[in-house]
Amino acid sequence: MAMELFRVCLLMVTAIINHPLLFPRENATVPENEEEIIRKMQEHQEKLQMEQLRLEEELSRLEAEKEALQQVEEEEEQQQPEARTTLDLWSILCMILFLIIEVWRQDHQEGTFLECQGGDEDDLSGLGYTPMRGLPLPNRATLDHFYEHCIRSATGDATRTREFVEGFVDDLLEALRSTCNRNTDMGVEDFIGVGSMYENCQVKRPLLCHLFVPFIPPEPYSFHPEVWCSSLPVPLERQGYGQIKVTLADGDPLGCICGKTELEEEMLCLLHVKNRGAWPSSAKNSEAEDLCPRESSYLDAIQIMKWFQMALTRAWHRIAHKYEFDLAFAELDTPGSLKIRFRSGKFMPFILTPVIQYNDSDLYFISQFSKEPRRGALASSTDWLPSFAVYERQFLRMVARTLPEGACHLSCLQIASFLLSKQTCLTGPSGLSDYHLKTALLHLLLSQQATDWKASQLDVCLQELFSFLERSLLEKKLHHFFVGNHKVPEALNLPEVVRRAEPVNLFRPFVLQRTLYRNTVDSFYEMLKNAPTLISEYSLHVPSDRASPPPKAVAS
Repeated sequence: MAMELFRVCLLMVTAIINHPLLFPRENATVPENEEEIIRKMQEHQEKLQMEQLRLEEELSRLEAEKEALQQVEEEEEQQQPEARTTLDLWSILCMILFLIIEVWRQDHQEGTFLECQGGDEDDLSGLGYTPMRGLPLPNRATLDHFYEHCIRSATGDATRTREFVEGFVDDLLEALRSTCNRNTDMGVEDFIGVGSMYENCQVKRPLLCHLFVPFIPPEPYSFHPEVWCSSLPVPLERQGYGQIKVTLADGDPLGCICGKTELEEEMLCLLHVKNRGAWPSSAKNSEAEDLCPRESSYLDAIQIMKWFQMALTRAWHRIAHKYEFDLAFAELDTPGSLKIRFRSGKFMPFILTPVIQYNDSDLYFISQFSKEPRRGALASSTDWLPSFAVYERQFLRMVARTLPEGACHLSCLQIASFLLSKQTCLTGPSGLSDYHLKTALLHLLLSQQATDWKASQLDVCLQELFSFLERSLLEKKLHHFFVGNHKVPEALNLPEVVRRAEPVNLFRPFVLQRTLYRNTVDSFYEMLKNAPTLISEYSLHVPSDRASPPPKAVAS
């Protein structure tokens, strides 16, 4: 069809071009007779026929080439499935190989502390940083002198401080229990000591005791903590938190029990305020709010904070006449952050944190804890932060039994914490905290040999601690020590749901906040740069002791 159309168009164009009326020739002469005209027309016709034959041959050649190309394409299509199958097999093999390499890398990256490779250095230098090739610490004699006179001597009265605080807290909690109706109010259990004071690695002055105070609901209620990794998928910003579901003792969903009891005394209703006459946080004529948000069966962390602070206030008023000092809240945004103020002007801070135990484990949920890792603001008031402080203390005690006598692991942590605190005073707080230092030390303790922590290796171990932190900052990745870490000893009895969870990156905020990351890295390298001078200066000029030894409680 295309060939015939081409021929018709060619004849029409030729006729039009040669038509004498449409395209007259200026110098043309009229033929003398009719025979001349016929002869010229025959010659013209022969030329057209020759041109037509040439065009037909050209078209035939083009069609033959087209058929040859189609045949080649058909042959390639027949061979393509075999090639595609081969390609798919290679892709699958490559993917399996990459997965094996990635699993091997994750299994060994915690125990490998090599210097930064070229790609990492390029990434870091692009931000204006040069990886450290070893921290230029003073000689070991200066380092030992610094530790003995600036850290160990400053915390020498830690035992007396703990005994004084624990004795006072026992009395305070007993007074708190006495102000509550044991049948209708929240139950308060004995405190648990956590943190650096109970791990023998306290550095900062004044000495600070951290105490957990577990509490349980009254009958007929019960608490059911839910960790983020044991329920349905949660948003990224809420990963790492948990919720406390409040149910009735028989497991039924939370509901109002007003008017449903046959007992003469009023029963506490967690949904309504009217029956909270004996509730510690809701004195009569007060405007206490519900401990569970409306239309929710999960415990409100903010309301628990308010309840605990008001309960402590009532308990202190009950026993204040027995002591010759004042008690006040130190930080209103931290529940139980208290300060004992003596008549001499000296003070002694300590923290009581209300916590909820997770099942029968040593994992506790806290509403807020100033020294715990901050992974961003709480997503909602019903989110609670899990604390592994008790597990941390147990792990350090377990490791200490296998280390050489006088091991330097706690000394490393104390020196690093001291340097970080001084750097914070110079440049302000950054994204690096004492908890990050502690997490790095725990990873090192788990991955290195026990003989690496001899007292004579203090400078080497301190170097390795800062090298680990440098690499973690470079990669913006520092995994939580307990969450998803299958290398944690089973003797700790860590909840299986936590052991099987996905690892939590404590440095995730650096991925999302570039300004915070740059400020943190700047502060970190400045701390390393100032460390030798700072250690030498403090070794020569030992700071005066600003804390006073705890006096004995004077009862009236």
